Amino acid sequence: MTTTSVPSSESWLEVAPLQARDALLGLLPESLHWIASSVLAIAVLVGAFGLMFAYLTLAERKLLGRIQNRPGPNRTGWAGLLQPFADAVKALTKEDIVPRDADKVLHALAPVSLVALSLIGLAVIPFGRHLVAIELDAAVLYFFAAGAATELSIFMAGWASRNKYSLLAAMRALAQLISYEVPLLLSVVPVVLVAGTLSTTAIVAAQGGWAAGFWPHWHVLTPWGFSAFCLFMIAALAESNRSPFDLPEAESELIAGHLTEYSGFKYALFFMAEYFGMAALSAMAVTLFLGGWQAPLGWLEVLPSYVWFAAKLLALLAGFIWIRATFPRLRIDQLTRLAWKFLVPMALLNLANAAFWSLTAGWSGPLQAVRWAVSLAAVVVPFLLLSRSLFSGLGPRVYRYAPS
Repeated sequence: MTTTSVPSSESWLEVAPLQARDALLGLLPESLHWIASSVLAIAVLVGAFGLMFAYLTLAERKLLGRIQNRPGPNRTGWAGLLQPFADAVKALTKEDIVPRDADKVLHALAPVSLVALSLIGLAVIPFGRHLVAIELDAAVLYFFAAGAATELSIFMAGWASRNKYSLLAAMRALAQLISYEVPLLLSVVPVVLVAGTLSTTAIVAAQGGWAAGFWPHWHVLTPWGFSAFCLFMIAALAESNRSPFDLPEAESELIAGHLTEYSGFKYALFFMAEYFGMAALSAMAVTLFLGGWQAPLGWLEVLPSYVWFAAKLLALLAGFIWIRATFPRLRIDQLTRLAWKFLVPMALLNLANAAFWSLTAGWSGPLQAVRWAVSLAAVVVPFLLLSRSLFSGLGPRVYRYAPS
């Protein structure tokens, strides 16, 4: 746990979380401060993101209802605000049915381990100027290593169920997750290359300041950064099993996928892990591309840094919900073709683009315009060529009725 001292020159709102932490630690002997600080960080992360999960599900149902011209949940509590707690009580009181031939231990461990692995990546996210649970020099590497371990939990769920549908669905889910991990990681490498560090706090610090007093130094506001951000978010949709990449949980095709033999609270834990993973990837996207807790303009720094981080995080999560309501589900062949024939080549070319951007950092005057033009062309031209060739040779489907 990072023990940051309380700065005296910053606003009281900025340092209020640190003061609250120090006040709580002051109630304990100094020998227990290190463990109490760690437990407090864990409790805050689990509590904050657990509450966010509850109301994010409500917000998603309300927003989807609005888009589909229906009210959404509006009965439990004022305007439906207590609906998440009613759903939690329902999940906790439903019968837990375990197949007779299932591996009881692995069947129970799969959802628990999935939730735990989805949460531990949040420990290295800098949620504010002084709000990071653990400061690691290789924080980015740790984050994606923890996220990759969730695939073991999904396979564990399919294997332990002793159901051929669950096992096949788990294998198909793994094929999707492994396919999209490649472009996900490749889209992060340009940020590490330009920033020169794997530390999340250092990456956020590298995006500080404004060009000409109004243009933030956020990575997303560069040609290579915008391309990497788009690739990252597309891969994040697939990694978190969100529409239009929600094949692992598509009931009509896979009989609920690897969740077929789960019920009650265990079933709810899988969806809790999905939202935790979606929030973690969105938080990493904010850190890598959107300046982290940095304000978009200098005079807006009157608001605490963690408020800006929360605003950016909620904006990305709203985008996830909007995409779910907009795009139809892909077929498995379309999904894998998109990963290997478009996202991976684009990510590799964008890595070269980021290297060019880094090597030309000293260009000024007219050369800056040349730098932007070359970098922009390195994004647009491959995009046009790869998108046109993505479905080349695949003619339109023709449906004919059998002769009577």
